[in-house]
Order: sequence, then C-alpha cells, then structure tokens
Amino acid sequence: MERPYLGFGLGLRKEHYQEIVARRPAVDWFEILSENYMVAGGKPLHWLERVREHYPLVMHGVSLSIGSSDPLDREYLRQLRSLVQRVEPEWVSDHLCWTSLGGHNFHDLLPLPYTEEAVHHVAGRVRQVQDYLGRRILLENLSSYVTFRDSEMSEWAFLTAVCEEADCLILLDVNNVFVSAVNHDFDPREYLQGVPVERVWQFHLAGHTSNESGRILIDTHDQPVRDEVWSLYELAAQRFGPVSTMIERDDNIPRLDELLEELGHARAIAEPLWQEVA
Repeated sequence: MERPYLGFGLGLRKEHYQEIVARRPAVDWFEILSENYMVAGGKPLHWLERVREHYPLVMHGVSLSIGSSDPLDREYLRQLRSLVQRVEPEWVSDHLCWTSLGGHNFHDLLPLPYTEEAVHHVAGRVRQVQDYLGRRILLENLSSYVTFRDSEMSEWAFLTAVCEEADCLILLDVNNVFVSAVNHDFDPREYLQGVPVERVWQFHLAGHTSNESGRILIDTHDQPVRDEVWSLYELAAQRFGPVSTMIERDDNIPRLDELLEELGHARAIAEPLWQEVA
C-alpha cells in the first residue's frame, strides 16, 4: 500500500476546540486520543464531529496494551472499532508496549524485553487486532527508562521485527528516539537507519524535561520541541521522505498560535528537503 501523506498536524485538545472550529487554522490534519472519544455521547463527540467536518483525522490510543500477557480486551476493541466506524480516520495507532496485567490498567506505557519470543507474541496480537478492525495499525516507539538483561536485539531491530512479522506500520516518535538514546547511551542516528522507510507513516514531535541530575530525560509532552530533536527530525525527514508530521502537547497546553508556530518550524525544516527529491 502506498504511504498516504497528510502534511503537518496537531494533537486535538479540548483547550482549542472552540478556536479551531471558529478560526479553521492552517493545520492539515488533527490526531485524536482514541480513549477520549470512546463514549456514547457528550461534548467531546460534539466537538469531534465539528472538527471532522473540516479536517482529516487520525486516531492514537494509549490502552491497547499490545505487549501484555493478558488476553486482548474485547470490550476495548469493540469500542475502538465503533469509534473507527464513526470517525473514519486515515489510520489508527497505539504504542509498542504493555499497560495492563491481571486486568489492572497501570495507565503507563511500559517497555518490553527485546527478544524473539516477545516479537512473536506481540506480532500475533497485532494480527488479531488488525483482523478485528479490518485495517493495518501503526505502532509507536516508546521513550524508556529501563532496559532488560534478557534483551537480544536493539530497540529498532525489535520494532522492525514486530512490524514485519505482523505486517503493520510505524509511528516514529522522533522525541522518543532522542530521549531513549540519551537514557540508554545509543546513537539516535543508528535508530533512524535501522527502521524500514516504507513502514513509517507518521512522525511525532514533542518536548521533554530532565530529572534533577540532568542525566535522565523524561518524555513529558509539556514543553516546546527541543533543538536537539529538531536536528534529529531533519535527519528523519531526509531519510524517510514525506511523512505526515505532528506536534504533541499533553500538559502545560499553550495558546493555539504557539503550537502553530512550532508546526510552521517543522514545515520549514521538512518541506525544502522533500521538494528536492520530488
């Protein structure tokens, strides 16, 4: 399947609902957090439908728990499929992680050991989800703060192996690559080189902070994109070509115009590179 290209988008947040509908800002598309709209009715769906009238949407989840040893949550999948049918998104994504165990949701994105056994386990579950939804999904790389002694391969090799065995796609979070590279002392450029170009359908850009010592970076999504991440994004844009790109902001939400400025910076970095190879 040929990779679609949506342009430059933002995460849809409730703080900006009214302004987006009233102004129709120069945003090419919006990403919604799936769980916020997996409801029977109410204001979130009201605003979602109004935004949907004017912009393409993609869906991004945080509770699929694709790496868990728990059975897949059939009720969650039922609600997810219902939202897919309602929104008709360009694509659906979630994280390469686990979030639940023993039926308890930890509301955190927890990393997996990078082993062949985990590859087969996750890929089998991805195939089940894709069959149920009737479409391929995108998996996002995490920012992580621990490693497993049992790991047999790099994170990028693990991500690639899962996606190739399951025939799914990749949401490449450039900030997460940088955060994990600092935390685990690897070269983020090697990560970019290790991911198959044809499977990357979306980029995330976001801000991060550090702990008190300054030695550990934390993916907080509450700051502007850092200069180091912009530099890595430029390398990603060169390697992967035109990939739909968005700014994530989940806390300390700024004015919409501030996010539009950041989005314009992403456009200014990537579009000249993509025009060169067009």
